[in-house]
Amino acid sequence: MEFQIVPMQAQHVPEAAAIERLCFSDPWSENSIRAELDNPLGLWLCALCGGRVAGYVGSELVPDEADMMNLAVLPEFRRQGAAELLLQTLVLALKERGIVSLTLEVRASNAPAIALYQKNGFRQVGCRKNYYFHPIEDAWILRKEWKL
Repeated sequence: MEFQIVPMQAQHVPEAAAIERLCFSDPWSENSIRAELDNPLGLWLCALCGGRVAGYVGSELVPDEADMMNLAVLPEFRRQGAAELLLQTLVLALKERGIVSLTLEVRASNAPAIALYQKNGFRQVGCRKNYYFHPIEDAWILRKEWKL
């Protein structure tokens, strides 16, 4: 399957918000995602397939590091490379902006996501107890660092 990674634009927000609601128990609202497009420290990308938003990733830059907010892919596009392409494209874009690390939280039970992150050079650097709600669960803190 071919995915095209593009910066998130206003027309992508409704589809991204629908994916958010489908994938997360405490989803960001459409308005919250839309507001990120005007955030000078935000960097949000979409994976398009056949004109549809198949997935997206959002991050916030705090020079010279970044935090990944969300990464989500529609179920029918999972395990086809969209998440990995979004992640790799995000890291490249961060490098171009002088960022040297990316940190994220992931549910401790989300083995597929953890495997993807570890495959792409992320290492566990901590744990946040009871970070997630619905259900309550710990978050692993993962981080990837690189040299410019």
